[in-house]
Amino acid sequence: MKSRREFIKTIGVASASAVLPLNTIASTMANQKMIHQVYFWLHDASNTHEFLTEAVPMLGRCPTVAKFIAGTPAPTAERDVVDHSFHVACTIFFDSLEDQDAYQKEPLHLEFIEKYSSMWKTVKVYDIAI
Repeated sequence: MKSRREFIKTIGVASASAVLPLNTIASTMANQKMIHQVYFWLHDASNTHEFLTEAVPMLGRCPTVAKFIAGTPAPTAERDVVDHSFHVACTIFFDSLEDQDAYQKEPLHLEFIEKYSSMWKTVKVYDIAI
């Protein structure tokens, strides 16, 4: 009888140990800071200034955005690994994945997409956990 109790106790401890890291990881990921990088290729390059100064700043005004930076390709040397083909990029910092999720549903973000999506032919997003 004692060995059965020991077995059940061991299984219980092992089960709890197996679940604890998953809970810890899930909790950490929910509070994980992140960077959301968005690159835009416009239909008409002559709209770059308007898009950079009027459209993209809307994204920086969303309430869950911790920090916002926007710009155009830097005039760095041509190299095989450098992509200068985009017209405008923005980098948005979030304090958590939850903040980024809320940003995706934020009315100002949705308004930006509705109002300005006709200006871009391609958009690429790169999300980075930090």
